[in-house]
Amino acid sequence: MSGALYRKLFDDAALFPPGNAPMGEALAAHRAHLAGPRAGYVGPFLVADARVAELRAVLGREPEDDGRAPLAVAVTVPGGAGAVGAAVDAVLADPALRLAGVEVAAAPGGAREAAGALDSHLPGGAEGFVEVSRGAGVREDLEALAGSGHSAKFRTGGLTPEAHPGEDELAELLHAAVALGLPFKCTAGLHHAVRHTTREGFEQHGFLNVLLATGALLDGGGSGDAARILAERDGTTVAGLAAGLTDGGAEEVRGRFRSFGTCSVTEPLEDLVVLGALPAPRPRRALHH
Repeated sequence: MSGALYRKLFDDAALFPPGNAPMGEALAAHRAHLAGPRAGYVGPFLVADARVAELRAVLGREPEDDGRAPLAVAVTVPGGAGAVGAAVDAVLADPALRLAGVEVAAAPGGAREAAGALDSHLPGGAEGFVEVSRGAGVREDLEALAGSGHSAKFRTGGLTPEAHPGEDELAELLHAAVALGLPFKCTAGLHHAVRHTTREGFEQHGFLNVLLATGALLDGGGSGDAARILAERDGTTVAGLAAGLTDGGAEEVRGRFRSFGTCSVTEPLEDLVVLGALPAPRPRRALHH
């Protein structure tokens, strides 16, 4: 299989925990990713609505470059539906920015309201995501999003053990989304390709496991099948399953699992190189004068 499974998979969340990169540093690194050999795997630059003004200020200090395209950004809106309009307006006001997406958090039972806010404010060409809360009522929220034209967002990690859903919980979410025909993205916790335990004792999902679990569900598997794939910790096994996907199968998977936010674009790509899922990038040739 080619790299079809990984195209635009890695949304650049360098500003967010645990990376917490300074704005200028994160922006420079993002531009370097887009100028490098792995640009095709990199999604938009993620920024919280509270930091859009800071981003605009940093962009305003950059040297003018008439050939530079506007920076594609996805804005997270943790304040919910009522804050979507202001977040969208702040991005659209700056020609140096292009709004690629808006990710709005919803309280339990609030997915329909959040989707309505996206309907009211989202411009053409931008994707809308609603972060659904874990626990009771999540199925109803997913049903409210199905057919809305917007996607779900699942939180798959955080800064505490409790922030990481187990295999069964995540499998149920994926199963529900696939059954409803609902695209989704993930955020937090998918730091590596394969399921693992961190030094802090966190049980973290592998993004490759999540891709493969999505594929199994699209092939008619149940939540138990997805949970078993999510639990697989052997890198050779997981890489072998990924290698068995056709380009058509990869595109179908990515039609559902749209992307995930990662505070490091480099580390997950290096995981794929180590697993043999992607070739190592070729070094640029030095220029001779």
